[in-house]
Amino acid sequence: MKLHRRLIVKGTLAFLALTGLPKALFAGAWPQKAFASKVANEALINLLGTDQTTPSDKITLITPLVAEDGSVVPVSVRTSLPNPLSISIVVENNPRPLVISFDLTPAALPEIAFRIKMAKTSRVLAAVVTDQGIFSTASEVKVTIGGC
Repeated sequence: MKLHRRLIVKGTLAFLALTGLPKALFAGAWPQKAFASKVANEALINLLGTDQTTPSDKITLITPLVAEDGSVVPVSVRTSLPNPLSISIVVENNPRPLVISFDLTPAALPEIAFRIKMAKTSRVLAAVVTDQGIFSTASEVKVTIGGC
C-alpha cells in the first residue's frame, strides 16, 4: 500500500513539474514590451531593435481588401528570402499594433496563415527577419466592423 501511495505522489510531482516547465522555459523569450507597445514603430523597435525595414518583393502578404468583420481577418505570409529567422505582423491602427511574431527554425517552411483582429481600417505590415537584414511588405485592409 505504501509503495502505491509513493508512486502516486511521485507521479503527481512529476506532472506538476512538467506542466510548469514550458512556462518557465518560454517566459524569457516572450517579447512583452513589444506586444505591450501602443505605437507600431515602437513595437517594431522593441521587437527587432529598429523600425527600419527594406521593402521586398520576395514576401507575399495575402489579406482581404475589405474585411466585413474585424474580429476574424484572414492573413497569410510566405517568403522566398533565404534563411528567414522570424515573421511578424504589425497592424498600425490597432490598440496593440504587434499582432503576432513567429520565430522560425531552419527546417520550417517560411509560410504561415492565421486570423487576426483589426480595430479599424489600417495598413498591415509583414516583417521578415533574415541573417541579411529586416525586410517587409504591407497592404491596406478596409474594416467595416471593428473587431478589437
